[in-house]
Amino acid sequence: MSYMTPLKEALASAGDKVVYVFYDFETTQNTEYPDDAKLHVHNLVCLQKLCSRCEGEEEGIDCLRCGRRKHLFWEDSLGDLLSYVTEPRPMGQ
Repeated sequence: MSYMTPLKEALASAGDKVVYVFYDFETTQNTEYPDDAKLHVHNLVCLQKLCSRCEGEEEGIDCLRCGRRKHLFWEDSLGDLLSYVTEPRPMGQ
């Protein structure tokens, strides 16, 4: 029987190869339905990433290892977010 490796152990064995990505969807609620419900439509995604090297640095400073730390996606916000986080890249890009 195989067991899953605890996340803490997996991250420790990955060393400096871990990049954390945090994001937030901004939405509008202009579409109303008869039952007083409103449709949330995302119009902006704000993303910030950091690695073990830049996590203690102040905001606005890009990292030499993981690159630009802040990103905004407006046009196709969900599609652009998914494309960005699934894009293969070496550390330092």
